[in-house]
This record gives sequence, C-alpha cells and structure tokens, in this order.
Amino acid sequence: MKAAVFDAPRQISIREWETPTPGARDVLIRVKTAGICAGDTYIYQGKNPYAEYPVIGGHEIAGTIEQLGSEVTGLTVGQLVVIEPFLSCGQCYPCRVGKPNCCTHLHIIGVHRPGGYADFVAVPADHIHVVPDGISPTTAVFTEPLTIGIHACRRAGVMSGELVVVLGAGPIGLAIIEAVRVRGGFPVAVDVLNSRLAVAAKLGAEVLPANDHLLSKVLERTKGEGAPVVIEATGNAKAMEATVDLVAAGGRIVIVGLLPKGKMIQLPGLDLTRKEMTILGSRTEIDCFPDALRLLASGEVRYPQFASEFDLWKAGQVFAEITKESCAIHKGVFVHD
Repeated sequence: MKAAVFDAPRQISIREWETPTPGARDVLIRVKTAGICAGDTYIYQGKNPYAEYPVIGGHEIAGTIEQLGSEVTGLTVGQLVVIEPFLSCGQCYPCRVGKPNCCTHLHIIGVHRPGGYADFVAVPADHIHVVPDGISPTTAVFTEPLTIGIHACRRAGVMSGELVVVLGAGPIGLAIIEAVRVRGGFPVAVDVLNSRLAVAAKLGAEVLPANDHLLSKVLERTKGEGAPVVIEATGNAKAMEATVDLVAAGGRIVIVGLLPKGKMIQLPGLDLTRKEMTILGSRTEIDCFPDALRLLASGEVRYPQFASEFDLWKAGQVFAEITKESCAIHKGVFVHD
C-alpha cells in the first residue's frame, strides 16, 4: 500500500509500506480521511516522546471496511466507520476500575502502530463505530477530537446555565466549546489569536483575549465570583497556573492540555483550601464516540464547517507549512485521492 511515512523529525516520504493483514478480531479499513492533530505535528517536529521512526501517523481516521477478520460479526464490508485509536490492555489498575484511557500500557494507533496516513489501517473490531447515514468522511473524522471535548465536559460536570471559561481556541478548544454549548453551558473562549476567537464566536462562544486584563474581565463578567468551570486546552504552563485565579470558590478546573515531560507548574497552596476547588485532568475519552456521532449527525456541532482539506500525498509540504505557521488553519484533514 501507499503511505505517508514519518522517517525522522521533519522528514516525510511517500512510499510503499506493507499492507496490514487483519487478525481474527480485526477489521481492515480503507482510509478516506485522516485528521491532523497536534500529536501528529509533534511527531513531525521530533517532540513526541512515544513515537519511534519510521512511523505512519494519523489517529483521527474515517474510512470504509475493506475486510473483516474471521471472528468479526455485526459489521459489513463497505460501511463507513470511525475508529477509537487508543488501545488499552484491560488488565492494569486503571483498566480494572473503568479508566482504560489511563491504561499504563496504552498503545495509540498512529503512534505505537501504523495509523491513518496510508491506504489501509488495521483496527480491533471492538474499536470501530459505524457512521450514521448522511455524514461525509470529512465530517466523520471530527468524531475523535469531539470526544475529547465531551469527556472534558463530563469530567467538569458542566451543567445547563453554567459559564465555562475555555482557555485555548485551537482544534481541541473549539471541540470543548461545542461540547459545552450542547450541554446548555455558556462557553467563554480565551486565546491570544483574534483569528481563533473569531471562529469561537461563530460557534456561539463569548470571547476574551488572553492578555493582562483577562482576570479582571472574568471577574467583571461573573460579578466578582470567578467562573464555575475553567477548562484549559492550551498546553501552556502559565495558562494552567492562571486557572486557579479564574475559577470561582467551589468551582471546577479541568486540564486537557499537555506539557513536556518534567515540566512543572506552580499553584498557590492557600487557594487549594481557601477556594476548595476541584482540579482534574482529562485524557482522551471513555465511551464518548456514540454521543459524538449523534451530535455530528444532528447538525448540532458546526465545527467541521471550518475544516481545511489537503491531499495526503502532499503531507510533507503540508506539515512544513503548518509548522512554519501553526495558526494558518483551524483544523486540517487529509483526504485520500
């Protein structure tokens, strides 16, 4: 098969790769679309600590079933599907207590094993979800990032009528904003870039620039109380530290962004008890794919309207341009010819 292969940092080649053979409980997928995620750009830049070169990236995948393993039932060749790319062991403590997203032996399709930047990808059948009729492959590929927003909102316990400050209006921040809105919350998007804030506003969010006046604006907006919920989606240490000031006493903070391994943040110790806030992490998702597909099918989520499509076989050029100007697009999707 043909594949776009990360051979080394900042080196992508379009070349032949052995077509995967599905096991008895696997499904072979003919890839139609594959999203461009921050994790993929980290592989390109040599910043992903888990990737070993050469590797085929791409974990946001939509495609049609090409072949079923001998023990697979309930699926049909030709169906449009999306995949859950995070594979857990089922035996470690997190898996035993219902948190497979935190599996200590987690493997990611597109990082630890070949992903969707290729003609085909093999996936365990229990990680396949059939796409409802009427959803295009480009829209379907938004399922996985949308699950991250849904899971973050579940972690935060976002309730109808609550104001939720979302730090970061990049691809994941926009997914969180959509998830907040469909739960009946009032998202307030914060970012340093006006272009991202403009998109967030089109999705129904209030917007605030990330500057020295942010705290005073949030306090003004909340009559001096702070936000009931603050969700961080920047991967920036200073933004993570700012959540403690922005959240209301008794409020909830959810950290979605990733920092480099070993990077520390500082929090005011007194506020941990004075405000009795809840601080939670949020990693990928648990059982959110059905809800994400339902929302995409209903049209309640408009985020896919801002997708930029690219030819997969020009991946080297696309990643070079994205790395040079990371904010040039709101969400990139590779499309197979």
